[in-house]
Formats: sequence, structure tokens, C-alpha cells
Amino acid sequence: MSRTDGYLVEVSEIASKLDRAAIDKAIRLLFEAWKSDQQIFLIGNGGSASTATHFACDLNKWCSDDAERRFRAHSLVDNIPLVSALTNDNGWGEIYYEQLRNFFRKGDVLVAISVHGGSGSDKAGLWSQNLLKAVKYAKENGGRVVGLSGFDGGVLKTAADACIVVPAESTPHVEGMHLVLTHLMAEQLRGMVSKGRKPSRY
Repeated sequence: MSRTDGYLVEVSEIASKLDRAAIDKAIRLLFEAWKSDQQIFLIGNGGSASTATHFACDLNKWCSDDAERRFRAHSLVDNIPLVSALTNDNGWGEIYYEQLRNFFRKGDVLVAISVHGGSGSDKAGLWSQNLLKAVKYAKENGGRVVGLSGFDGGVLKTAADACIVVPAESTPHVEGMHLVLTHLMAEQLRGMVSKGRKPSRY
């Protein structure tokens, strides 16, 4: 078997092991946010930051194209001057928490994307503590949290109201499957909110 074939086989095996109930619960929370006209905030570091931006784009554009009411999704990784100012003055650990203090309201949803779910560490210390601080803030202020994680799920697995854990111990596989999952959720949500569609079971 070639390396290409091997990688694709691994992707297929990972997809087959995904928790369908967790996926459905995450979709339901995002759908409920749309029904209530609540905001959805998205956060992530590194490759997960690009996934947060991409998913916010899909919610605001693809899912909302034919919707009775549009999604209101905001990626908190995108305002580079603000992120750099917060990092400079308050530290990297505060960049999402401080933005939520400006914008987050009771009933809003936070989508936190992290390969390790806030577990593990490297040269800079513990990973993704800025995400976990934001998750704590959202929960303490009447919000709901959707998590996307990998490996063993990390802290995010239990901290989120719904957490989809990619059962893989490879960062490329986890990040790649997170993109598949956000596209899956976007496709489902587009159908659920489109005009003229029958009400969803959610």
C-alpha cells in the first residue's frame, strides 16, 4: 500500500469512528442559536484558527444564502490589531476572554476548536489555555459551548456542552477532520434554515 493510500485509509477509519450523537448535538445547539437569533463566536489557535474563520464564513454566507433569517457568526481570531493589542497588554491567554467580555450575551454560543482540547504543553507552556478561559466565561455567562477536539478530547471534552472528538493522535488528521465536520454541519444547517424546507427533527 502506498503512503497516499495509507493516509486515505486512515481518514476513512477515523470518520467511521466519529460519535454521531455528538455531531447531532452540536448541530442542534447551532440550530437553536439561529432560531433564537443568538450570536455564534468561534475561536482556535494555529490551524484551528483558520478553521474558526472558515466556519464563520460558511455560517454567514453558505448557510444563510436562502435562510429565513441569517446566522450571526463571528471569528474572534480575525481582528489582528485587536488580538495583537490584547496580547501585548494582557497576554496571549486573554485574547478570547477579553473579546467575549465586549460581545457575548446570555444565550450565545461559543465554538472552541482545539487539536488537543487544552491538554498537553510545549515550550510556551500549557496548550490552548486562552480557549479554556473563554469557554469558562461563556458557560458562566449563560452561554452554550460547542467543542471540536482530537486525541483524547482534553479538558474541552467535558467542559463543552457538545464536543466532537476526532479519534486520532495525528494533528494533520485531527485538523483535516475538523474541516470535514464544519462542512458537514454547515451543509446540514443550510438545509435546516432554508426557506420552504420542512421543519427539522432538531
